This record gives sequence, C-alpha cells and structure tokens, in this order.
Amino acid sequence: MAKNTYDSKAIEVLSGLDPVKKRPGMYTDTSCPNHLIQEVLDNSVDEAISGHCSNIKVKIQKDGFIKVSDNGRGMPVDIHPEHKVSGVELILCKLHAGAKFSGDEYNFSGGLHGVGVSVVNALSESLQVNIKRDAKEHEMEFSNGDKKNELKFVGDIGLRNTGTSIKFKPNSDYFESDKIRTEELKHLLKAKAVLCPGLTIDFHDEGTKEKTKWYFEDGLKSYLEDQSDGIDLILDESIVSSNSSKDQEVEFVINWASKPYKNKLDETYVNLIPTAQGGSHLNGFKSGLLDALKEFCEYRSLLPKGLKINADDAINNATFVVSSKMQNPQFAGQTKERLDSKDHMTFVTSSIKDTLSIWFNKHTEEGEKIAELAIISAQTRAKASSTVERKKTFKGPALPGKLSDCNSEDLNETELFLVEGDSAGGSAKQARERSFQAIMPLRGKILNTWDLESNEIIKSQEIKNLSTAIGVLPGNADVSSLRYGKICILADADSDGLHIATLLCALFLRHFKTLVNDGRIFIAMPPLYRVDCGKEVLYALDELQKDKIVKDFKNKKGKPKINIQRFKGLGEMNPSQLRETVMDPETRQLVRLSISASDNANAMMDLLLSKKNAPARKEWLEKKGSLVRI
Repeated sequence: MAKNTYDSKAIEVLSGLDPVKKRPGMYTDTSCPNHLIQEVLDNSVDEAISGHCSNIKVKIQKDGFIKVSDNGRGMPVDIHPEHKVSGVELILCKLHAGAKFSGDEYNFSGGLHGVGVSVVNALSESLQVNIKRDAKEHEMEFSNGDKKNELKFVGDIGLRNTGTSIKFKPNSDYFESDKIRTEELKHLLKAKAVLCPGLTIDFHDEGTKEKTKWYFEDGLKSYLEDQSDGIDLILDESIVSSNSSKDQEVEFVINWASKPYKNKLDETYVNLIPTAQGGSHLNGFKSGLLDALKEFCEYRSLLPKGLKINADDAINNATFVVSSKMQNPQFAGQTKERLDSKDHMTFVTSSIKDTLSIWFNKHTEEGEKIAELAIISAQTRAKASSTVERKKTFKGPALPGKLSDCNSEDLNETELFLVEGDSAGGSAKQARERSFQAIMPLRGKILNTWDLESNEIIKSQEIKNLSTAIGVLPGNADVSSLRYGKICILADADSDGLHIATLLCALFLRHFKTLVNDGRIFIAMPPLYRVDCGKEVLYALDELQKDKIVKDFKNKKGKPKINIQRFKGLGEMNPSQLRETVMDPETRQLVRLSISASDNANAMMDLLLSKKNAPARKEWLEKKGSLVRI
C-alpha cells in the first residue's frame, strides 16, 4: 500500500551506474548480451572510422567471457583535471562521459551519449580492461560496475604497440538468456568490415572452434553481391555511389530483383551502427529514389494514365544498403535502432536523386526494367485496394494516421490493441504479429463519456479516430462494418493506466454496448513487476503476486539472488517482454469485458464516473481508498 506522506525524504537520487542496474531495459536490449558486445565493438569501430585502428578481434571464450580488442590509440590513462580519476575509470564508471560530444576527437562516431561501454560495465559480473599506449600497458578490473582495483601499470611495451582490450562476462541476472546469438553477431561484424574498407575483423568462438576473418577493399558492392546469392538481379553491375559534405556523408549500393524475394538485403547504418528501424536516412533514400524514378517515367511517358507510383513501389524489389556518416546524429533511443536527424533526410534525398537521375538517363534500357517493376507493384496495389479493400466506417473515411493496421480481414483472428501513449505504441508495433494484430496509440486520458450522448462524443478527435479504426459509430447497434474481432485495451499497470482503462470501459459500455454483449472487448493484463532468480523469469500483475513469487523463490535452496524490476510503464518494456506478457495468444492474459443482470454495472460506473455522484464518490473513496495496493 502506498504511503500517505510524500516529502523530500522520498526523493531518491541514483548515482554512478545505479540507473542502469535499476532499469537495464532503458539502456540495452535485455533479451541477450549481443547488444553489450556491439557497444564495446562500436568504440573500436569509432577508432577505425577516424583512421586510428586497422584490426579488431572478437573472441567468445568457453568460460563465458567475451573479449573485444583493437589496435587503436588506447583509452586515456592520465588523470582527468576536473574529476581527479583516470580517463579509463571515468569512461567505464560514469554515464555520459566520453570524447565524442564536441566532434574534436572523432569527426564521425556512434558513441554519442557516453553511455554504451559504461552500461556494459554495469551489467557485467566481471570486466577487465587493458590499455596499451605511450609504450606502457595498464590494467583495471571491475565487478558489477564497481572498481576492484586502481589502474595499475603492467609493463613496458613497444611504442607502436597500442590499443584497448575489454574482456567482460555479462551478468545473467539482467538478461532473459545469457546465450549469444552468434549468427547475428557474425552478420554485424561482417557488415562493420564492409562499411569500413581497410578494417580487418577477426572472430573466434572457442566453444565451436570457429575462426572467421573479414576484410573488404571493395566495400558495399561486394557485400551486396555476396548477400544476394541465389537472387536473380536485374543489373549486371549494382549502382554504387557516395556523396559528402563538411559534416555528413551518404554511401549506398542498390540493385533490383526480378521478382519478390524474402531474403533481399535492405540494411541501413549510421556511423557503422545498424539502424534496424530505419529513420530519416532511409526515408531520404526512398524519397530520392522515388523522385528520380518518377522523373524518368514522366520523361519517357512510361506511366499508364491515372496510375501513380509511391516510394514502396519504387523500392519493392530493391536490394540495398545505405550507410550514413554524420556529426551529432539524433537517435530514437540508446539502442540507436532509428535515426531521427531530420536535416540529414534532405541531404540524403538530394544526393540520391541527383545520382540516380544521371544513372537512369545513361542506362535507359535497365531504367525501363526498373520502372516496369514499380509500375507492376503500383497496379497490384491499386487492384488490391479496389477489390479487397478492408472494411471502413462511415462509408469509407481515411483511417487514422496513427493506426498500424493488420493484413488479415478475418474477424475470427483480427485484434486491435488500444495502447496508452506513443512510446508504448512503438514497442507494441515491434512486438505484434503484423498479420492479425493492429495497434492504435491513444494520447493520454480520453474524454469521460459516461454522462454524454453518442452524438456529442464524436466531436472528440480521439474518440472519432478510435471509432473510425473500429469501423462502428458510437451508439450504433449495427456492427456489420466492424473491422476487428477483438478490441483489447492495453494500458499501464499503475493507477493512471487503470484510470485510462476505466474510461475506455465506460466508453464501450455506454456507446458500443453491442460489442460488449458480443464479447468483443478485452482488457490486457500487463505485469507491474518482473522477478528474476537465476535464469528463471516470472512476471507479477501486482504487489501480492510479486510477494508470493519472491517467497516461493526464497523457499528453493541454492537459488542465486533475486532481482525485482518494477515497470514504470509499457514503454519501458522491450518488445520481446511486451509480446510475451500481453500480445502472444499463447502466453498473455486477457480479461473479457462482460455484463450481466446481477453485475449492477451501471450503478458502479455511475458512482465512479458520473458528475452527479461526486458526493457519493467522495464518501466511497473515504471508506474504500485505503484498500488500494498500486
């Protein structure tokens, strides 16, 4: 039960690496340790981008340690004038400490927040760093982010023998699985070598005894050809180009497959960091490609009358890699999966458009083949839109822009999740099964509709969007235009989330009662706590369930320490956690919203939400308020 007092004593300040240990999901992907390896790797790659490193070695040891070493300049070992500790200690023990903020040391780099390698230290049960520079070798060790010893001198070395080596063992308490996804890691290492010509990357897995080396002089072109093995490509020679200005660069390679393939290459990078969710550089690339292709089609009168091609048509059969480099890129989060730098999009669009416009005019025969693919895609899309159009409400208004629709039209399987907030909506989009699950983010608390008429509530833009997405007008008993078989309310597990869920339940009970009676409305039950004990992970809906899980764990002998994570909201959960707990039909918990004559539901909702019942509600809260356990 929450305390009645709230004063300055209740304010907690997390110092050092405690924020990472408290909320690891905000700093890294906690499904497995791969992202920790990437964070260490990115520091070495930044040295390579700046021309100070030519070799990086990654080793997965039998004892569970991972070692990443390079021949760069080596981390600073001198004492920082302000903080009075060595540079290496500052980098590994303090968040937002790094040499990449100003751009003086690194023109282009991936580590921008000074967070990455300190996160690795915080989430590793053991970490050892060796630095070679200035003809000396130094060493320092850490345990769970805490310093085990001061930086110590190891011995004299050759003046040209420089670099940094970091060996760490991820703490399994923070990860759903401590198993490294080696195929994903090798793909990443190969891509890094491709994007940084002249860099050699060695990989050694002691467990499988696999040793692999990557070195590319030809870069993107050879990478695309290698990854397109088995795909029938239209162009004999892929288009490769690069453009740069004072503070940004873009390089790309593109070809087109003769027919759709599942395993086409479509990768984007920023400062050699993979951006799985794309962002402004991908949007700029698609926009530049579309502009050049439309210009070519119009000039040669290739487009059928009334047909318009879009960016998806232009890129539908394309296999490509886009690599951007820029100062101070703005990412969507610490995991850097999406680029949000808006100015870079303009630069990429103009660069791609200029390059491809010249290419199309020089290679008209190949250009017409590419245009034909885009035209076929546009015609297929137009045909599908006119013959198998998803059912819409109000005789076909445009669906809300924030709605991420699903592919299926079968009411027996389609589901719409009404999600609290854009942040949680973004995670839900990654967690969903696109074929039958749609996502509609809601902006805060919707209008209290309990005392209002149906023709009044449609004036609210949020409710109008919701109604359009569902396909049914408020107060309308005719649900023949319903677009989803299940409508699931997905809000945070805290008191604010319960308030939002209550307002939505009131909306459906009062204005979409037919859907309630048909059993179409559900409330998802997201967990409030995650409890880890060794490799066992359990989720708790509330305080009572959490206490029971902890008690059960403590009763088992030989168990390691128990780690409890309280989710502040859905946006704090990574997509894999969200999928497992609230979206996967095999593992989630859904509660159907239903009413019966004995429920007295109307009286209860009147008490909770009616403006006329404020005095009775106050009296009820005074008597029952102490029962709240959120």
